Amino acid sequence: QAYLSYSNIAALTHLARKPGWDITKTLDNVRIWTHEEGAVLSFKVEMQVKVPSHVAFSLLSDFSLRQRWDRHFLTCKVLQAVSEEEKIYHVTSVPMTGHQPRDFVILVSQRQPCRPQEPYMVAVRSVTLRTMPPSPEFCRSEILCAGFQIHSNSSSSCTVCYFNQVTSGVMPYLAANLTGSSKSIEDTALECIKFLE
Repeated sequence: QAYLSYSNIAALTHLARKPGWDITKTLDNVRIWTHEEGAVLSFKVEMQVKVPSHVAFSLLSDFSLRQRWDRHFLTCKVLQAVSEEEKIYHVTSVPMTGHQPRDFVILVSQRQPCRPQEPYMVAVRSVTLRTMPPSPEFCRSEILCAGFQIHSNSSSSCTVCYFNQVTSGVMPYLAANLTGSSKSIEDTALECIKFLE
């Protein structure tokens, strides 16, 4: 578990530091970037939020609040509290037209910064749990690497960056985005900002 947790945080740090991100969309307080490497597509959503970084961190690291702003989340329940900083959740998502509803078993690892210039981190990856095998009513999907980095701008504002390395499991939700209309990602980002503020 210690290794999984470490690799979860390390994978998100590595993804965030990759060179070659292309900006695809700029709004007032949201910027969307993509990064392609072979068959793997990653995206980053950068949001300017008018709350202190520690407040954004406490709200974003609690995935049971996620349905309040992310309409892709249908249900989200804690399966196991591994430690104060790690929880395993079972998430079900809204079915897309023509697709079976999907579910995910994810490890969410949260870290506070060790030094002032470092971001708060909330890293997400799929794990397997014997007590939660795939069920016939859902298509079990995988998250390779996703999560948030929260950088403090001032005592009352921060930059929230959401990252996701996209697999075929998440692809139906982003297909519209890849054809140039990033409405779903934009709307979710705006809902996230509204929720945090």
